[in-house]
Amino acid sequence: MSKTKNTKGNIKNKIKDLSSPKGMRDIMDEEYYKFQGFFEKAQEIAVYYGFKPIDTPILEHEEIFTSGIGQGTDIIDKEIYTLKTKGGDRLALRPEHTASLMRAYIQHGMQTLPQPVMFYQYGPTFRHDKPQQGRYRQFWQFDLDSLGSDKSIMDALVIKVGMNILEEAGAENLSVDINSIGDKECRNTYIKELTSYYKKHLNNLPSIDRERLKINPLRILDSKEEKTKEINENAPDSVSFLCPSCKKHFKEVLEYLEEMDIPYNINKNLVRGLSYYTRTVFEVYTESLEEGGSPVQVAGGGRYDYLARQLGGKKDVPAVGFSMGVDRVVSSPWYKKLSPRIIKKPKIYFIQLGTDAKLKSLNVIEILRKARIPIAQSLSKDSLGTQLAIAEKLAIPYTIIFGQKEALDGTVIVRNMSNRSQETIKLSKLLEYLKEI
Repeated sequence: MSKTKNTKGNIKNKIKDLSSPKGMRDIMDEEYYKFQGFFEKAQEIAVYYGFKPIDTPILEHEEIFTSGIGQGTDIIDKEIYTLKTKGGDRLALRPEHTASLMRAYIQHGMQTLPQPVMFYQYGPTFRHDKPQQGRYRQFWQFDLDSLGSDKSIMDALVIKVGMNILEEAGAENLSVDINSIGDKECRNTYIKELTSYYKKHLNNLPSIDRERLKINPLRILDSKEEKTKEINENAPDSVSFLCPSCKKHFKEVLEYLEEMDIPYNINKNLVRGLSYYTRTVFEVYTESLEEGGSPVQVAGGGRYDYLARQLGGKKDVPAVGFSMGVDRVVSSPWYKKLSPRIIKKPKIYFIQLGTDAKLKSLNVIEILRKARIPIAQSLSKDSLGTQLAIAEKLAIPYTIIFGQKEALDGTVIVRNMSNRSQETIKLSKLLEYLKEI
């Protein structure tokens, strides 16, 4: 009896071990194609506007993120996954793409190329966040970035291209929350004023925001604490402290958005959750389809002109980026379920009967593949009735029947499934015949 119980316990433990980690999941079947379809559409639009692909490692040296994203952010303080290698290196799973991209820009000497250089990238990122609807610990992002130019039109470009991608995916009534948090010329004055304001309300600040006040006061503007939100309503706004250069830059970005009919709202409390942002910061929202529901954030980004130097580069590299959460997009009720190019509705169902036909069937299928004729098949099935039933269920207009006699004669039977007419065709003439019908 004891042995039986132990066996059952071991089985339970094994089953538990076989589940995916919390906040991570298997993507397969139709969901996989949703992701692939979105990526292909996003890639198509990005390439049209001159963005080129890059794929950075999932693992980076931990310092790339701790120095780039900065202390006092939730990502570094709570959410980053780190590990120590056998060689003693401390690595981290990337929580976002931007720091890795800037590292690649510096490492490969891209500053010697004509500027700006523009990239898109797509892939999984990792944060030890609380899993919830549309939010995972392993999640997919699609990013657009322009590096090497401080021109306001580049801010407008990444916003426009990102919005185009979301609209092509089915999003409607998109709007942009936008702000400017200044540069090193004017931000220090603003931070001093902001710090002074929060010190006056220190007794009412939650402990988490008191800590942020010591490390990164800007992060308090992004606080989710209800008490802090009330305090933030009267906090000084960064736009009032912008130097002439930053004010001009921000004004130009807004003029571009107006020219492109992109609705925007200046949100004085918007700073984004990462320390590397400077000047323009923005978030993109769709309307909630639920009655009375809050707008849903699907993307965000901004300018990060000082990130290169934070990572150890010799000089600043002006840059701006746009990042969208693909999981949230493809799970949205408005998503168009974009079909990837690899998925083509089959027009022919291939049926094989008998040992000789099964032996040669892969060669016949290869003829059709090379001619780019999409098919469906059930090579593991042996019964004609079973295979015909599958073809009918899939509503495929034609079947190719390849039996013992056909295998010996070098022919196939092509059947029209709508009227049951059929013809015997030589394999050498098959492609020509299929093109006619």
